[in-house]
Amino acid sequence: MPDAPAEPLTIRPSDAGDVPAIHRIYAHHVRHGLASFEIEPPDEDEVARRRRAVVAAGYPYLVAERAGDIVGYAYAGPYRSRPGYRFTAENSVYVRDECRGQGIGKALLAALIPLCEARGLRQLVAVIGDSAHLASIELHRRAGFEMIGVIRSCGYKFDRWVDTVLMQRPLGPGDTTPP
Repeated sequence: MPDAPAEPLTIRPSDAGDVPAIHRIYAHHVRHGLASFEIEPPDEDEVARRRRAVVAAGYPYLVAERAGDIVGYAYAGPYRSRPGYRFTAENSVYVRDECRGQGIGKALLAALIPLCEARGLRQLVAVIGDSAHLASIELHRRAGFEMIGVIRSCGYKFDRWVDTVLMQRPLGPGDTTPP
């Protein structure tokens, strides 16, 4: 007998009630992965503060929900704080560990990109922890990002040096016209 079809995935803007689930997902990645170079997970209040700052600045912050459970989230935020960078954003995508490989990251990124374009952004940058994080690199490649570089051994976590991979995707007309 075939498996029952998976519950549908809903991508929607996050709200304050999603913070506990976002916190759990992020804390797992901090403790067990290299997507974040934080060593200790921030507490729930700090995650809420960071989310509010992203939303207050007008950037998208999305969650993926399946059967009432938050299974992933993604957001964009300023790439750098100086005004010359105002048309470039950095994206982040996190999926609940036991839900990896189910297309959740792909769905989140596919929803995030047009929201960034609608905001008038022209470039989206992915800063991926660990050059061996092939799933994230491939996720971004399939979403139209190109590899632009690797910063070797710039982080130290889990008793080893870790690279950062930089990938970039133009949004809208990209750099072909002035903003």
